[in-house]
Amino acid sequence: MFHSRLGCSSISFRHQDLPTALRTIGSLGFEEIDLGALPGVCDHVPYQLDEDAVTAVAKYVAESGLRVRSVNGDIGDLNAVLDGGRQAARDRHLDALLTLTAKSGAKALVLPCGALSHHPVRSLQEDLDEIAVQLIRAGQRAAEFGVELWTESLHFLRFCWNLERAELLAQRLAGSGVGIVMDFSHIVAAGEDPLEYLRRHEGRIAHVHLRDAVPGNINLSIGNGQADFAAGLRSLAEQGYAGHFSLEHETRDVTHEERPAAAAKAASFITDLI
Repeated sequence: MFHSRLGCSSISFRHQDLPTALRTIGSLGFEEIDLGALPGVCDHVPYQLDEDAVTAVAKYVAESGLRVRSVNGDIGDLNAVLDGGRQAARDRHLDALLTLTAKSGAKALVLPCGALSHHPVRSLQEDLDEIAVQLIRAGQRAAEFGVELWTESLHFLRFCWNLERAELLAQRLAGSGVGIVMDFSHIVAAGEDPLEYLRRHEGRIAHVHLRDAVPGNINLSIGNGQADFAAGLRSLAEQGYAGHFSLEHETRDVTHEERPAAAAKAASFITDLI
C-alpha cells in the first residue's frame, strides 16, 4: 500500500499499548516500524529492560509480522560526567537495548545526541567530545551484536539542537561507523534549512524521520507545518540516499481517534514523493 522503504514509528501510537499499536500500524498497510523505547516519550519498551522484558517485546513484534528497521532508545545523557559505577549501569542498559535490537531483527539502535538541554555540562567542545566518545563506544559494542548504531542529530530538544552543533558532532563521528538519523521536524523547529542540513551531511544519513514543524514546535502533522518534504526527498535521492524513512506521527494537532487516518494520509503523500 505504501512505499516499501516507508515505515511508521510506534511512537505515532504511543497512547496505545504495544500490541495494540502494532495492530494499528499493520492495519493501515505499513510493513515496517521503528520501535520506540524512549522513557517519558513512549512506554512500549520498559526502561527497566531485563531478560523477560526483552523476550516479551520481541515476541509482540514477531507476532505482528512487521519488520523492525530500528529501535529508538536512550541510555542517559551522553554528555554527563559519569563515575565508574554509573558508566557500568549505562553499559548494562545499552546491552539490554542491543539485545532487543538484535532479537527483533532491527538494523540499528538509535541513541540521542546528548542531554535534554542546550547548555553544556563542561563546555561546548568538551561535551561534543564526550558525546562522540560515548556514541563510538556504543557503536563498537553494537557491532558485537551484529547491528548498527545511529544517532538522531540534530534534535531540537537535545544538546546538538542546531545545524552548527550537529555538524560538529558529525565531524567527530566521521569514519566511526555511527550513522546519522535526519528528522525534518527537528531541523525546521530549530529554524534551520533541511537542504543545508543535507548539504553538510551528504553521505552520512543512515535513516530519515518524517514529521512536520514550524520554528519552536515539532509536533505537527505532515502538511500542517513548514517542512518542504518534496525538496528534501528530492535532494536525498540526488545524493544517492538508499535508506529508509519512518513516519513519526507523534503530533498534537489531531485527536487520538483521528490519528490512524492522519497517519495513512501522510504516508500516501510521502509515498508519492519517494
